[in-house]
Order: sequence, then structure tokens, then C-alpha cells
Amino acid sequence: MSTAKAKPLRKQAKRRVVDNSLEDAAARNTLAVSPFVGIRMADLGEGVQALLSAVTKEPANAARHLISGTKAVVRAIKGQSDYTPDPKDKRFADSAWQTSAIHKRLMQSHATLYQALAKYIDATTLGQRDKARAQLAVSVVLDAIAPSNTLFNPSSLKRAVDTGGASWVKGFKNLVHDMRHNHGLPASVDKSKFKVGVNLATCPGKVVFRNEVLELIQYQSQTETVFQRPLLICPPQVNKYYALDLSPEKSLIRFAVQQGIQLFAVSWRNPTAEQRDWNMSSYIEALDAAVDASCQITGSPDISLWGACSGGMTTAAYLGWLAATGQHKVANITSPVCVLDPENFQDTTMGLLLTDESVAAFKASTRRKGVLEGSELASIFAWLRPNDLIWNYWINNYLLGNDPPAFDILYWNADTTRLPAAFHCDLLDIMQKSPYAHANRMTVLGESIDMKKVDVHAYVVAGITDHITPWKACYQTARIYGKKSVFTLANAGHLQSLLNPPGAAKSFFFSGNAHSGDGESWVNQAARHEGSWWPHWMEWLQAISGERIAAPRRLGSRKHKPIMDAPGEYVFQT
Repeated sequence: MSTAKAKPLRKQAKRRVVDNSLEDAAARNTLAVSPFVGIRMADLGEGVQALLSAVTKEPANAARHLISGTKAVVRAIKGQSDYTPDPKDKRFADSAWQTSAIHKRLMQSHATLYQALAKYIDATTLGQRDKARAQLAVSVVLDAIAPSNTLFNPSSLKRAVDTGGASWVKGFKNLVHDMRHNHGLPASVDKSKFKVGVNLATCPGKVVFRNEVLELIQYQSQTETVFQRPLLICPPQVNKYYALDLSPEKSLIRFAVQQGIQLFAVSWRNPTAEQRDWNMSSYIEALDAAVDASCQITGSPDISLWGACSGGMTTAAYLGWLAATGQHKVANITSPVCVLDPENFQDTTMGLLLTDESVAAFKASTRRKGVLEGSELASIFAWLRPNDLIWNYWINNYLLGNDPPAFDILYWNADTTRLPAAFHCDLLDIMQKSPYAHANRMTVLGESIDMKKVDVHAYVVAGITDHITPWKACYQTARIYGKKSVFTLANAGHLQSLLNPPGAAKSFFFSGNAHSGDGESWVNQAARHEGSWWPHWMEWLQAISGERIAAPRRLGSRKHKPIMDAPGEYVFQT
């Protein structure tokens, strides 16, 4: 594995080659829902109000920008604009947006209006939060009325001519179907092409333990010898666990088993309103039972633990509880795409939009219903990235009359779960109180949590282009785990940074001990590695997983007999 002294990240990013294959595009556009953040649609209305307030308070400034903006739009309508779309903007990839005078002027007029309004908002004396709200409101509206979203889209016109109008008929049928069956949003995936346990989540294993909160899956060893210390995967509660076991070629679970790791995975139950009182302590208690079962089955006194995103917040709380009670059941933690100090969100769009009022409103709504629907939260986030998560599929499904894409990543993304009200409120409290960075602000099973008491080896992973858990915020997670932390930064987004098997095109990552105080200083000193980070992580994990022993001939134990084949029962709950 080659390494080299890292240059500043901004320079590295410019040289990064973007893979434009459909599957990689799907991974980039997949929404990995963050259950600890809630944005009210009322924030859009407040953004409009803030913009109108700026107009009334500073009429001269508004008039000046109105005049200059109008002139710029008129020049675009006359064909006097030199604006060219970003090559990465798939909405205007059709050559007709450049060669057809009408289409070119429509595209340029829309872009000029967008730029003029953004420039005006930036020039107002609004506070940073109000500016973010106003920018979001404007972008949602202008993205919706983009000429690419109309039947005048040149690709749509060409398809209609080629099919004798059949594409528009099919598109209308798709629209009606989605209005009835997909919460009014265009479907992002053709669900008929996938079935869990058949062509998804196929790594062989058995459910060896079950309680009312989770199932524990033990995977079949695929080597003659295995490392003594097992690895237990704790997935986010808001998504199904099998993101790490999609197709065989990008299954991290299969990869780990093939490297001699004894592997267990938690599959969370999909709660209903009857489980509204499940909170962080409920999940910690269930996870502790799964850890005990893993240790009993393997004969190991402790385990390696994996927790990503909200699963990483759960595992951190568990480690804090173990430290508070003097227990030593976990030797190391792998924590990908996880932010343990939400104060690092403050400078992001989400952080600026999040207010005490919005948190209180979201809590009240969840408590009233008993659960937070994953589909509800996915809809909210879709409107925060509408070009990728709404209009992209609007064009494909309705204007072009195509079926939704059939990608396993998108199927998993649409297979959402619910969160019990009490647990969701706990996650929102984490957003407000940042208890992992500040001791004694969280209580789990009656114990106050102080992460400074946690003493484990840690491997923290982040993605350079991750919009859900920004990499610099993830770097602080490594800092929270202390001196034994390794931080790895992959050239990918949220989910794609996890689905990074060896052989993935154009992959590289930075890695090193998290000794620097901030992410920018760290990346300027970290070593750059070509290829996937999986082998690098596996080398780290194997070195702290004990001796090799003979692989078990059977799964489970006398105490924990196999219940059923993987992927179990809970994963099918809808």
C-alpha cells in the first residue's frame, strides 16, 4: 500500500476524478437519514418572512439589487449571458441546452435569477441563521421551477417524439402511482428487483439471540482459523442493518468474515407506537445483552464494536455506561460517519436552521404520534437536496417516462424504519446538549456519562463529501475517543464512504492518529493511501483481535442455540 505526504485537502479534491457511473451516482445521491436532526417545513416560511423583512427594512438595498438583477436576467433573455452550467449538473447535460437558442436562454435566465437572489440575500444585514433560511427557501422554489423540470426539457421532447407520446403517457401513470403510494414524491428505486435474503443480505449466518429490541446474527466463518475476539456491528436504528451486506462484492460483512473475523450483527426491531417509551437506555440494555451473548458464544472476555451514524452515538453511550460501571466488555470501537459533538454542526446549513423552537416542535410531534416515521424524515431531507433527491427522479420517471432505477443502495435507502418517540427525543437532546463532549449531561441506565473515562482503541471514518456528518465534525469524534484513535478520511460521501470495497475505482483515503486539534491541521499532515480503506482498517483490527483459533464448526452455543437463518425476522418488519 503506497503512502505519501498529504497536500492540503482542497488541492487534493481538485485532482479527484469523479466516477459518473449510474451506480456511483446513486450512492452519492442516497440519503442516509440522520435521526437526530429535524427541520420543520415552517423554516421555509420563516425564510421567506426573513427575506421580506430585509426588503422592508432596507428598501434602497433591495431596489439596487432588484435593478441589477433584472438587468442581468434581461441580458440572459436576449442571449447576452456567458453563463455555462456546472458540468456536474445533470439537469442540463443535454447538448440542446447549449445549442438551442431558446433552451439556452431559458437555462441562463433561470441561473441568473438564482445568482441575483443569492447575491442579494448575502448583501442583507440579516443574521447568519436568517440568511441560511432565506437561501434555503429561495433554492427550493427556484429548483422547483427550473426549466429542466418541465415538458419543455429537450430530453423529454426528444423522447416523446421518438415514442409517439408514449413516454409522456407512461410518465403520467408513474406520477399517479407515486401520488398514491409514495407520499407524493417520485420513486427513487424499482423495488420489484430486490428481495432481502435473496439478492440482498445474503451472507450466510444464523440468528442466535433475540429479545424484544433486537436480533443478534452470527455469520458463518469462511476461514479455517479465526481471531479470538469477535466483532459486533451496531447499525443505526433509523435504517436496516444490511447496508453492510448488500451485494457480495460490496459487503463489508462478507469481507470481514473472509479475513478471519468472527462477526456478529445487530438487527433492530422496527418499533410501533406501542414501543413509544423505548429510549437510549432501552437500546443500551438490549445491546449489552447482545454483547454478553457474543462473548458467551465465542468464549472471548470482550469484543470489538462497530457503530455508525446514530449507531455510533448508541455505542458511545454504551461505552460511557461501561466505564461508569467499571465493566470491560469492549476492547475497541470502529465508528464511521458519526458525530459525537453536535456543536460542530453549528456552521453548517443544518446547524444554522436548527433552533430551540424547531427541536421543541419536533419533539412534540413525535411524542404525539409515538414514533418518527423514517419516510417522513426522508421527505424532509429530500427537500433540503431536491435536485438530487426529488427533481432527478421527477425528470427520469415523469418527463422521460422511465422506470425508477434498480440499485440495491437505493432500495436499502427506501427501506426505512421508525424511531420510538422517547429515543428520538434523546437524540434531539444530544444535538442540543452535546453530552459526549461535556461530562455528566447524559444519564444512561442511571449512570452519568463521561467519555474521558472511556479507554479503548478507536478507528473513526469520515467522507470528504459527506453532507450528513461533515468530516471535520467526525474528526472531533476521534478526538473524543482520545490518544488511541486513528482517523481515516475517504474520498466519498456518507454511505459511499462505507461501501468502499477493494478495487473501487479512483478510491483513496487519508489516515493517521488524531493528534492535531482540528481537522484541517490533521489532513495536512496525514498520510495518503491509494485504494479502499477496508484493508487498512482490517490490518488495524486484526492486530488487536487476539490470537488465531480454530473456526467454530457450528454457530451459536448450548445457551444460545440458532433460532433461524440470517437475515432473521426483524429485518422484514415494515
